[in-house]
Amino acid sequence: MQHNKVEICGVNTSKLKVLTEKEKTELLRRVREGDQKAREELINGNLRLVLSVIQRFTNRGENLDDLFQVGCIGLMKAIDHFDISQGVRFSTYGVPMIIGEIRRYLRDNNSIRVSRSMRDTAYKAMQEKEKITAEKGREPTVEEIAAALGLKREDVVLALESIVEPVSLYEPVFSDGGDTLYVMDQVGDHNDDRNWLEEIALKQAISELSEREKKILSLRFFQGKTQMEVASEIGISQAQVSRLEKGALDKIKKDL
Repeated sequence: MQHNKVEICGVNTSKLKVLTEKEKTELLRRVREGDQKAREELINGNLRLVLSVIQRFTNRGENLDDLFQVGCIGLMKAIDHFDISQGVRFSTYGVPMIIGEIRRYLRDNNSIRVSRSMRDTAYKAMQEKEKITAEKGREPTVEEIAAALGLKREDVVLALESIVEPVSLYEPVFSDGGDTLYVMDQVGDHNDDRNWLEEIALKQAISELSEREKKILSLRFFQGKTQMEVASEIGISQAQVSRLEKGALDKIKKDL
């Protein structure tokens, strides 16, 4: 978003009101009592929240006015469903609601769509994962899921990756002048947090590698090929494979 832009959807962003937490709580209480004027005031008082969130989507080439309107829908949903008895800040609940609404919009309007068959495979894989986990008391490997579905391992991996949008845990999503709210602040508190947080961090680190580095690691550690076999397949020397492999692993270690 351009810093010198002060109007979006006809709204002068430089004049947007900022509500205190006390004001938000009082307005939310009145909204629960059916006060439509309070709801309107609460929406207007949180438009900066919407603006802050849509900044993370500005590099997609989408129309900012459209994103702002969609974000406002997410804001209204957050207002209508927020439970003031939970003792959390409204922004903590509102940010993921706004993000979710924008992502649904981008998904539904994206010219590059995931095929129905691949999406169905991904959902079947997730269901099978839950089933095996319940039966064995542990998370299954991709190979186990693929075997249960009668599919190739690569097909299951591609399907699952097609419905996931990687994001850094340390990406700021909102700041109202106080503490900044990061993606990791939206993560729930479960016993296996450490394991899957490390998995997300690993995926993020791998996603930042070059395509050649990803290819080499895939052939070496997922398909079990030797450096000589990898060199022959991608058309470079064994020494180059060794150097690229070591460099890729060093990058991942550094990021982790």
